[in-house]
Amino acid sequence: MASSDVARQLQDKNVRPLSLSGHVGFDSLPDQLVNKSTCQGFCFNILCIGETGIGKSTLMDTLFNTNFENFESSHFEPKVKLRAQTYDLQESNVRLKLTIVNTVGFGDQMNKQESYQHIVDYIDTQFESYLQEELKIKRSLHNYHDSRIHACLYFIAPSGHSLKSLDLVTMKKLDSKVNIIPVIAKADTISKSELHKFKIKIMSELVSNGVQIYQFPTDDETVAKINTAMNGHLPFAVVGSTEEVKIGNKMVKARQYPWGVVQVENENHCDFVKLREMLICVNMEDLREQTHTRHYELYRRCKLEEMGFKDTDPESKPVSLQQTYEAKRQEFLGELQKREEEMRQMFVQRVKEKEAELKEAERELQGKFEQLKRLRQEEKNKLDEKAKMLEDEMNAFSKRKAAAELLQAQSFSTNVNIKKDKDRKK
Repeated sequence: MASSDVARQLQDKNVRPLSLSGHVGFDSLPDQLVNKSTCQGFCFNILCIGETGIGKSTLMDTLFNTNFENFESSHFEPKVKLRAQTYDLQESNVRLKLTIVNTVGFGDQMNKQESYQHIVDYIDTQFESYLQEELKIKRSLHNYHDSRIHACLYFIAPSGHSLKSLDLVTMKKLDSKVNIIPVIAKADTISKSELHKFKIKIMSELVSNGVQIYQFPTDDETVAKINTAMNGHLPFAVVGSTEEVKIGNKMVKARQYPWGVVQVENENHCDFVKLREMLICVNMEDLREQTHTRHYELYRRCKLEEMGFKDTDPESKPVSLQQTYEAKRQEFLGELQKREEEMRQMFVQRVKEKEAELKEAERELQGKFEQLKRLRQEEKNKLDEKAKMLEDEMNAFSKRKAAAELLQAQSFSTNVNIKKDKDRKK
């Protein structure tokens, strides 16, 4: 037993019952609550899940006896989209802010593995928005538009065989997040005997796959009898229509076929009246309460536990929010310092590695420089040798040229002398 339950029991034992000797007036508290709630109004959010064309919009129009703004959807949506529309309704002096969320393109994709993920994300987003409002220092929950889903009408195709694997997977993913009420859509397309077998088959598959659907509460004596009976009629086989047909002396909502008329509000024809009574007239407040106390609390607890908040320490002693906050703060600061140290060490290591790379590159460049210097010296030596050889050749050539010129001059002089001697002899 939790420590809070023990403390509550001890506190109850210390409470002394007293009798009143006269009228005080606190018996008017229920009336005060009714008046306050009536002035504030109510909100109710319905999620409709089902394949395109199964009759989700028509059933909503029939349930609330009006015509909502509907959009035509094709079978070629690339992914599942959730379209939320909010309306202000009033019946007598009670105002209701109704939000209808429709799944557009559900089950139309070739790959249906992630069809449910967009729905799960949407529901979690509404929980997260409410949680963020709760955690604010300056809260305004009385003015906050609560968009959490209170009821999920899951439309099942009237195949008469069994649930699709997509239906089972989707409901299994959602049963801990929302109140699921399965309905067999377009129930006028299946015979009465087949419909009875289909209902039994559906409930059997839900139980065998561990899917928890919403059960109408039986702890309140005023509604225990009717809710117990209605739990046995799940899933409801419904027919929706806003068209009015004259039956006898009155106009009724019905679907007219060549073979006859299916009356929407005739319980011998379908379970529409049962669904409307259970969803709106009898259990709407319980659906709102279950959403807050069960599904939202589960999300809130898991979210806070992920953040490290706990009610008790390892020794099962109560821990205040301030203590948890300080502990998480110190843990965060320690983790931050640790990461800073790791980053500093990583930075130093990378600097060292970079310096080593630069030194290695410098050594390689120095080696290349020395090699080029040596090659240049060798080339220079070769050029010097060639220049010396060329100079020697030029000197030798000059000497030969001078000797040749001298020899030529001597030869010319000799010829001149010979010529002179010949001339004298003549």
